Amino acid sequence: MDRRAGVFVTRRPRLVLLAALAFLVLSVVFGAEATGRLKTQGYDDPRSESSRAAGVAAEHLGASPNLVLVAQASGGSVDDPAARSEGEALTRRLAAQAGVRNLSSYWTGGAAELRSRDGGAAMLVAHVDGEGERLAERVTRLRDELATPAGDVSRTPLTVRVGGSALVDAELQDIAESDLKRAEAVVLPGTLILLVLVFGSVVAAALPLLIGVLSIAGTLLVLSVLGAVTDVSVFALNLTTALGLGLGIDYGLLVVSRFREELAAGYRPRNAAIRTVRTAGHTIGFSAATVSAALATLLVFPPYFLRSFAYAGIAVVAIAAVSAVTVLPALLALLGPRVNAWAVPWRRRAREGSKSRFWEGLARIVVRRPLLAALPVVGLLLVLAGPFAHAGFATPDDRALPVGASSRQTGDLVRGAFDMKGSSALTVVVTGAASPSAREEYARRLSALPNVAQVSPVAAPAGDGPARISVVPRVDPQSGAAQRLVHDIREAPAPEGTEVLVGGPSAVLVDAKATVGDRLPLALSVITVTTFLLLLGFTRSLLLPLKAIALNALSLAAVLGAMVWIFQSGHLSHLLDFTPGPLSTTMPVLLFCIVFGLSVDYEVFVLARIKEAHDAGQDNARSIVSGIAHTGGIVTTAGALLAFTLLSFGTSQVSLLQFFGIGAGLGVLLDATLVRGVLVPALMRLAGDLNWWAPRLLRPRAPARAPDPGPSGRCPPARGRSPVRTPLCAHPPAPRCPRAPARR
Repeated sequence: MDRRAGVFVTRRPRLVLLAALAFLVLSVVFGAEATGRLKTQGYDDPRSESSRAAGVAAEHLGASPNLVLVAQASGGSVDDPAARSEGEALTRRLAAQAGVRNLSSYWTGGAAELRSRDGGAAMLVAHVDGEGERLAERVTRLRDELATPAGDVSRTPLTVRVGGSALVDAELQDIAESDLKRAEAVVLPGTLILLVLVFGSVVAAALPLLIGVLSIAGTLLVLSVLGAVTDVSVFALNLTTALGLGLGIDYGLLVVSRFREELAAGYRPRNAAIRTVRTAGHTIGFSAATVSAALATLLVFPPYFLRSFAYAGIAVVAIAAVSAVTVLPALLALLGPRVNAWAVPWRRRAREGSKSRFWEGLARIVVRRPLLAALPVVGLLLVLAGPFAHAGFATPDDRALPVGASSRQTGDLVRGAFDMKGSSALTVVVTGAASPSAREEYARRLSALPNVAQVSPVAAPAGDGPARISVVPRVDPQSGAAQRLVHDIREAPAPEGTEVLVGGPSAVLVDAKATVGDRLPLALSVITVTTFLLLLGFTRSLLLPLKAIALNALSLAAVLGAMVWIFQSGHLSHLLDFTPGPLSTTMPVLLFCIVFGLSVDYEVFVLARIKEAHDAGQDNARSIVSGIAHTGGIVTTAGALLAFTLLSFGTSQVSLLQFFGIGAGLGVLLDATLVRGVLVPALMRLAGDLNWWAPRLLRPRAPARAPDPGPSGRCPPARGRSPVRTPLCAHPPAPRCPRAPARR
């Protein structure tokens, strides 16, 4: 199948390139709408109790507040006449805004929880209608109109800060988009320069970038279509850029390097392209399947934040793989030796596509002393993994934003000055028939629970509809005490004939942790089984897939431990400018699937070349050295370039993107160097011939191989016979062309 695909795309290369150009134009035109259709949030399970509580409350009792204004008095109290007059005017201005409802203000209602402990600040909370871009535009406009400019702080009785969950989402999206544009402006030219240095040729360096651009544009088209029919997170754009460029480079490096080897062996351009598709294309097919399977595991989890990365990841992997085995061979067949055009003089060996002397020498050392080489690397990874045992988890809030963001400043004021903790109160929704006295008694029981600061009066519509009780915690909503309070409320006896639903930030965190914890065993089973089966089909070995899974688990544990050390303990917080805190409930799962998939991707690259050498008759040790020599440079270069792309997100102002970029980049670097360069050859050397053992049913049958046409593309005619025509491409160890009969 691989040979036929190579024959087809090299027979009609211009048609293939024309189709690729049409696809690119279509993707750019219609994929440009993707940004407007994507959303923030999506961290919780829509079927969880907290989500149901929010839905019932919004339908029957009015939507929860998503906008918070904090007004600080200038050198006095919010009850001073000037401050009160200004506060009442601010309340009227906010109430007059389109889409604002359910407004509560300290100056009109006098609620004590809306006044700070020292009396120097007061709050206004409201709900702003809308979704997606419409909501973001409204809250951004309200921030610009109502927030006090920096230069007017001393000229007005009240200094107003604007925040709330709706503005957090809007500012997260704005900052994420600006960070993505800044990263692209640095990554694209930087990657091109690095590729020129690696390939030694400008033309060859541009080819992987072409695959990356096709992948990114095509995935934007897919996300635009999906965003019209389902919820898709805006952060999927960041994965699209990183993975599109990364896999374009990975697959491009593999294809271009193999094509150069075939050219250096004397094959004509079209024959070299066909042989490249048969060998590198086969590897890319299995690589894409394993990476897609790892990313598809994210579909097991209900939050659309995680599912969005599965949509984007699967799309970008599929488009990159198809482009690498169709568009790239077509271009190479047309370019031929001109793939080395615009050469860099000092990179002659790179243009020849030869194996790496460094990696060959390292592989010989590792094969000679496998235990001595492997034990220090295993020890280092275990040390890095240690901090993960102390990991804490939370749901993202305004603290994911930089300190200068409006909603972050507002959130810090609320947490520091108010007992209410802003809009972090737990929402207890009581459904069913219950008398007002029974509901009041239930509210009194809730007020007696530990860490409860205040229980608001029961709010209920006319009739027998659901009632809402607001429970204000004394502690931070992300803390363990607040999470225990959620469990206490859910375990408290409800009024007879009613059902109680608990929502609010702390309940969302409890449900998010439960969702991930409940689905994690299934996700681990799916990713393990699919990876094992795909590698089993690729290698026809029982041991090699198990070894790959074990090494991936070890490197992932090291990455997650390093992330706890960096982001939870805050050891690099001053350098990276983020606020230390617990890990997001969704980010470790996302990091696990992405790094696991990329690790298997590099595993396939290495095993393909080792297996090729072993099938050609080399013993275990020599095949390991040969495989590492031919792939070590490719894997390390691809890993370094992908890590450069991922680590660029470490400069983001959003801590979620910093976590993703630094974690994935570190995982790629560890895997492409220490794991593939040291641990893989060491363990394979220790296993010996067991590497290739499999039950008889799984052992591949020796295929009938056609004669090798040789570099000329055709066998020489035998005397006295018609010329023997052979396929343009055949397996390397195939028998040579038949000899002419001896003369009598």
